[in-house]
Amino acid sequence: QVHLSESGGGSVLAGGSLRLSCTASGPTYKRVCMGWFRQSPGKGREGVATIDRSGSTTYADSVKDRFIISQDITNSNLYLQMTSLTPGDTATYYCAADFACRTADTWLYRGQGTQVTVSS
Repeated sequence: QVHLSESGGGSVLAGGSLRLSCTASGPTYKRVCMGWFRQSPGKGREGVATIDRSGSTTYADSVKDRFIISQDITNSNLYLQMTSLTPGDTATYYCAADFACRTADTWLYRGQGTQVTVSS
C-alpha cells in the first residue's frame, strides 16, 4: 500500500512563499508519477502539478511560473515550492501518486492534505 504524508502548509500574506513536502512510502511501481492537487470550499479539485520518475513536469496554467514541483527519489520525498502566492491559492493541498500521471479527480493514492491560507 502507498502512504503519503504532507507537511509545510500554513498561513501567509499575499506575495509570500511556502514549501510543501510529501513523504511517500510503499512500492515504487505504484507511484511512478506523483503530483499535487488542491481543493477549496465550494470549488472542485484542481490539479496543480505532476512529476514522473524521469523528472518530466506539468503545471496548471494558474500556477505556472510561480510554483515548482520537485522530488527526491532516493528519500521518497515530493516538494512543491510556491511563490507569489495570492488569496486564490488558498486551499487544502494534497499529495498524490499513481502508476501514471492523473487528473485531480482520478489519482489512486492521496495524502490527508495540508491547508494553505493566503491573506491579502
